[in-house]
Amino acid sequence: MSSQSQPLSPQKASKSVKGKLRFSRKQKNPTGEMTLVEHLQELRRRIIISVLAVVVGAIIGFIWYQRAPFGLSPLGEILREPYCALPPDKRASFSADGECRLLATSPFEMLLLRLKVGALAGTVLSSPVWLYQVWAFVVPGLHKNERRYTLSFVSAAVGLFVAGAVLAYFILSVGLEFLMGIGAEYQTAALTGERYFYFLLALLLIFGISFEIPLLIVSLNLIGVLEYEHVKDKRRIIIVVVMIFAAFVTPGQDPFSMVVLAGSLILLIEIAFQFCRLHDKRMQRERPEWMDLDDETASPLGAAPQAVGGPTPVEAPSRVSPSPGPSQPVSHPVQQAQQQPQQTWTTGGKNAPSTSGGFFDDVL
Repeated sequence: MSSQSQPLSPQKASKSVKGKLRFSRKQKNPTGEMTLVEHLQELRRRIIISVLAVVVGAIIGFIWYQRAPFGLSPLGEILREPYCALPPDKRASFSADGECRLLATSPFEMLLLRLKVGALAGTVLSSPVWLYQVWAFVVPGLHKNERRYTLSFVSAAVGLFVAGAVLAYFILSVGLEFLMGIGAEYQTAALTGERYFYFLLALLLIFGISFEIPLLIVSLNLIGVLEYEHVKDKRRIIIVVVMIFAAFVTPGQDPFSMVVLAGSLILLIEIAFQFCRLHDKRMQRERPEWMDLDDETASPLGAAPQAVGGPTPVEAPSRVSPSPGPSQPVSHPVQQAQQQPQQTWTTGGKNAPSTSGGFFDDVL
């Protein structure tokens, strides 16, 4: 006799249900395809993780602004260092001990400034987390080579931005000394914390974003929009454009910052051009012959039939034999008109065309 199956206990039943659900979740989407609702849910989850990471980083930045963890300098001290590097006669002193300090003109200015600096520091400190979230959300829709290129471009973009920001930080004191030394015989510069940090952050962002221009050139070359042949003879124009761009975007318009930004961009753009040249050479992109002609010179076209670039007679199939055979050129319409006899009409009994005389031959 077959033994009857005994009912499972509640604990074993819950474990079996959990195991089935876990197995179904693993086998639910083997191809990686997702519906629109699943995409939105994943986007919401990654945004929440990124926001939490930024909040945690902002709290760390808010504390770091005044207190130095792990033996580091306070964040406020690091940011005001270019201002304190100025000679004492070019900045105002508001403390009895002569310590370098910035000016605050409102009760909440110091608190708001600390919050802004902490939020910016939190965004920078949490950048590995939210950059990874962006990367993990985009990667499933890319091919293997696209993933490799995207990771390389993101890494290069972050590296160039950081390099530009670091360069701006180190040249800030020189630009401030030039700007605050103008008219020092009649006035003393007293910068507020808000104005100083605005100038500092603006310079950091401008240098960081400007350093992304060579990466844009390389990207256009890789997708085939920009070739080295298009720009190799335009270096003088590019240098002038870069100098004008540096003169307009630098916040203080001091000559030292403009020259440093323009010189760095020209060097990076030249490196990008050399990359374009090597890439075009590897891809064997040849320059067309018509691009080497003068603007007033016509392209060489042959005049005779069957010549290179010359006209080719239009051919029609033969009407004599329906079988496929050699084609015959279509005769000129004027020649066909001359070969056909002139048709006339007689006034005889039948209205038939006549080819022997004029219209009044029968009457005469």
